Amino acid sequence: MDTTQQPLEARDLPYDAFAKACPSRGTLEHVTGRWGGLTLGALYEGSLRFNELRRRVDGVSEKMLSQTLQALERDGLVHREAQPTNPPRVDYELTPLGHEVAERLLGLIHFVEGRMDDVLAARERYDVTRGAR
Repeated sequence: MDTTQQPLEARDLPYDAFAKACPSRGTLEHVTGRWGGLTLGALYEGSLRFNELRRRVDGVSEKMLSQTLQALERDGLVHREAQPTNPPRVDYELTPLGHEVAERLLGLIHFVEGRMDDVLAARERYDVTRGAR
């Protein structure tokens, strides 16, 4: 049996994100955080300049996008290419690992988008039963 099809308990992995000290937790946080996931998803179709990326990831501040890109670059998911032009041109694109991660994230993103009617109905039921304002 392929190890990716085995239950998590049966896998012999060197890392365990459920363990407090596991270094995979930081990467998981970068990938699944609001801005990390959206940034990876936005870069899935090709390279973008910083401002193009900021427009695509609506709502992210310049500071947060910069921090997110640095974290994703450090994790080996994003490649930053600075062109020595005037003004400087910087492009961001996914690495092969980043592309693989983004593909999985986009599957989740599309699934959630496709089930939003169910989510919104559940929220409404919850709010009615809990007396939310």
